[in-house]
Amino acid sequence: MSLPHAILTALLEKPSSGLELTRRFDRSIGYFWSATHQQIYRELGRLEHDGLIRALPTEQPARGQKKSYEVLPAGRAELARWAATSQDPKPMRDVLLLRLRAAAVVGTEGIEGDLRHHLTLHQRQLAEYQEIEKRDFGPGRNSERDRIQHLVLRAGIDLETFWTQWLTHALEEFESLPGPDPDVA
Repeated sequence: MSLPHAILTALLEKPSSGLELTRRFDRSIGYFWSATHQQIYRELGRLEHDGLIRALPTEQPARGQKKSYEVLPAGRAELARWAATSQDPKPMRDVLLLRLRAAAVVGTEGIEGDLRHHLTLHQRQLAEYQEIEKRDFGPGRNSERDRIQHLVLRAGIDLETFWTQWLTHALEEFESLPGPDPDVA
């Protein structure tokens, strides 16, 4: 249910075409709420059908011309209602952690390399988030909107910091393991 709310948020920040929205998802919103281009376009149609957004009028309508969308009052009200609604956190589901648990009983072949791969990916993501923070949230960016958006970015930085620290620790554990367990076949 959150994709329509992510789109409403993005459109309230800046009216956009479907293509512009997909690019913004690729650059920012997608860091914490991903969607395919097809999902975004499908959801734009639903939101427009439900009267929450509308295509902005164009001077010369032409077939194939990109539509830009804006949020209608009903869309703003829906987003405000949703933002004010309490939700419990979702249980964590991580395939790497499940694979580690399985490796404890069937053997660890291939896991250490995957841990290194995940560490590299999380280090890259952390560096990217830190660059965004440096670029977009320097001195003077103190409005309410800036501070709240910075909180979202800080969540990403803190999560990537956790994963890089945890993966480093996990790799240290693997290095100190005595070797394959003869009871595991």
